[in-house]
Amino acid sequence: MRNKKKLILITSSVVLIFFSFQSRFFEIAKQIEIYNNLYKTLNIDYINEINPGEITTKSINNTLENLDPYTRFYNEQQVEDAKIRREGEYGGIGISSWYSKQGITIRKVKQGFPADKIGLKAGDIIIDVNNQKLEGLDNENLSQVLKGIPGTEVSLIIKRGNKTLNFDLKLDKIIDNPVPFFEMINEDTGYVILTQFTVRKSTDGVRNAINVLKEKGMKKLVFDLRSNPGGSLFDAVNITNLFIPKGKKVVDTKGKTRKNSRSYTTNQDALDETLPVVVLINDRSASASEIVSGALQDYDRAVVLGERSFGKGLVQRYFDLPYGTQMKATISKYYTPSGRCIQELDYANRDWKTGKVPKFSDGQVNAFKTENGRVVYDGGGVTPDIKIDISKKTEETEKLLSSRAIFNFATDYVRQNKKSDINAFSFNDFESFKTYLKVKDTAFVTEQEKLFKDAYKKLKNKDNVASDYNQLIAKIKTYKVQQINKNKDILLEKIQDEILQQYFYNKGVYQYHLKNDPTIKQAVDLLNNTSKYNKILGNS
Repeated sequence: MRNKKKLILITSSVVLIFFSFQSRFFEIAKQIEIYNNLYKTLNIDYINEINPGEITTKSINNTLENLDPYTRFYNEQQVEDAKIRREGEYGGIGISSWYSKQGITIRKVKQGFPADKIGLKAGDIIIDVNNQKLEGLDNENLSQVLKGIPGTEVSLIIKRGNKTLNFDLKLDKIIDNPVPFFEMINEDTGYVILTQFTVRKSTDGVRNAINVLKEKGMKKLVFDLRSNPGGSLFDAVNITNLFIPKGKKVVDTKGKTRKNSRSYTTNQDALDETLPVVVLINDRSASASEIVSGALQDYDRAVVLGERSFGKGLVQRYFDLPYGTQMKATISKYYTPSGRCIQELDYANRDWKTGKVPKFSDGQVNAFKTENGRVVYDGGGVTPDIKIDISKKTEETEKLLSSRAIFNFATDYVRQNKKSDINAFSFNDFESFKTYLKVKDTAFVTEQEKLFKDAYKKLKNKDNVASDYNQLIAKIKTYKVQQINKNKDILLEKIQDEILQQYFYNKGVYQYHLKNDPTIKQAVDLLNNTSKYNKILGNS
């Protein structure tokens, strides 16, 4: 009788699951049919011609927008762009850029590539390529005009301040090196910076850097992952494997399905299991950077120093779709060896009315233990073992950092001041930057400022309120400058780095930091204090 009841219960469960799936698939089929018929009706009966590709892309993007920022659709061209970002190789002129209605603004010039060789500068605006005017082109078209087969001849017209200049050059194979700099800090301490996790190149680059520095006498390492946004999960595992032995778990991924849930373990002997290491992170160290720093922290293999990391504990995978398109979808969350999930933003519980996404770190965080028994916590990124002393960013500072104001100021500064010797360089004139924001800048606009400006534009008779409006805007600018003044330490470093980059390229920024960065100095001091280093890691 008992077995019969169990059989009835199991049968009932199977039936419920079957009908649940059937109902779900019916709903999906229903919505697809509705969309297809709407699309056909628009195509046949709508008064104007429609662009099928554009409408479909917008519909898909609107659908994905409500999930998380990492789940995305790529059309045929975007697939190629995404591949370039993952692999770090393409045919181009060697710049990073911004797109605008005017054309392509050069953000950085990469040393030794075609743009650098012919004298293009940061701040130059490319307005014409091969007699094709760029004004008004959309971002997708702009992204293609300077890419192609190496050796292809290209003619450019650029605007530099008030000048219009012509340049001819050839496209070349551009390779982005994920380990752009490594050097000895002193006689026994080495420094390696990893800027991204590109497939295979990252692991090979870090391994090579460590081997070269060891030949120079390195016995301690500062490993810099600051502002590294992540990338290849496999390279995160392999780079961790450089420091920990074979057979150790580096990360677990847990998804809705079994195939999206797995453990990643080291599969080779370590390059060096005993080399003292300090890993540097900041609030822009994300994803694969957090896998590496989190795993090394959990195994008490390295001291993590800096700011709390970004908190991207989500894993994405690319899925092929028809006609050469793709979707990148979030398929799982990752967990460090101790069991921590580092994800900060809880997209599943987004407030749909306000769009606000809650933070896991604002709720209850859970304690975990490292291999030596140290307590670490989940939620909100990797918390460093040693936090650096830095001011808390104001809302206005966050807005400023997301604008082009610092770049624009640095570009003006470089055009007006001759390059000095890098060893003698310093920038401490924060007052001139604040004056620039008040008088000249148009990039740094707060939400309140934008609302007032939009309202003023809509007025038919502006003469009656022009004086009051100007006074109010001046007060808003004064207030926002007062607020960013609270983060003078952060902003001075950002301005300094931008000026250094335009004078001396990325290499110059790294060389300057090697001697002047207080965080690197703090890491070196810690490595020189063996007892403190071991005490932090819980080593007896």
